[in-house]
Amino acid sequence: MIRVIASRVASAVPILILVSLITFGMIHMIPGGPAAAIAGLSATPQQIAEINHNLGLDKPLPVQLYRWYDQVLHGNLGTSLLLGQPVSQAIMIRLPVTFGLSLYALVITLAIGLSSGILAALRQNTWVDQVAMIFSIIGISLPNFYLALLMIIFFAVDLGWLPSGGYVPFFDDPLGWLGAMTLPAISLALLLTGLLARITRSTMLEVLRQDYIRTARAKGLPQRQVVLKHALANAMIPIVTVIGIIVSLLLSGAVVTETIFSLPGIGQLLTEAVLNRDYPMVQGGVLVVTALMVGVNILVDVLYAALDPRVRYHAS
Repeated sequence: MIRVIASRVASAVPILILVSLITFGMIHMIPGGPAAAIAGLSATPQQIAEINHNLGLDKPLPVQLYRWYDQVLHGNLGTSLLLGQPVSQAIMIRLPVTFGLSLYALVITLAIGLSSGILAALRQNTWVDQVAMIFSIIGISLPNFYLALLMIIFFAVDLGWLPSGGYVPFFDDPLGWLGAMTLPAISLALLLTGLLARITRSTMLEVLRQDYIRTARAKGLPQRQVVLKHALANAMIPIVTVIGIIVSLLLSGAVVTETIFSLPGIGQLLTEAVLNRDYPMVQGGVLVVTALMVGVNILVDVLYAALDPRVRYHAS
């Protein structure tokens, strides 16, 4: 298993290099630069040129890329041009917000998606199945930002049940954190809930038709034991694949959600960095998010081996 994990980590290195190259190229293609944002609207061309020189932005792009890679290899993601603090420090400050939002949304997704998918499979072609699939289609069809705005208007503005934005640290006020994160988490989770429900339903239907399920029922085992111990356990391999994809989508979807709900997470940090052409922050932030997604994929591989002995056999 250790060899498999080491192999996955090694194969992730080219992905991180490719993503960093694409990010570097795209951020430098955007018109304008950080010098104009730092100097202000009234800055003269001489002042902008001096700032570019001090920041090393007047060097050729290959030289800038080489310097950044050299910093990364030494464990340094650079210094934010606008915040004036190390990129790694700024990310670590914002990381708990993004992790908290993603974890909350994942809990909602698993609770609703798995239960509705299992229920729809057990009640195939009934009104329960139809209602569950209709809601899943609605969830998949609605854009994340549009749903977020609708929820703000209805639950925050019209009803006043929940705040429309802001953030309270969990350890300072757990209830305040729950109130601030509920709308963002639901808006982020609804799309993925529909996806998980449909995958769970189709996988469970396939498993429930297998001979060993009919044998378990013929032995007189309770329905709950048949579903949870035999059917769901054997359906978890494709479901775990989807859950791994969902976690990656949660991390990427946090960019839009955090911006709409004014949550000080990595998503909002990257949005501000792109708008202000903060090159080191964009490059470091995207690299960290990509590394997190790669870590999720490695974790999914480990879960495969834990759930299916055949995977362990072939991996060895």
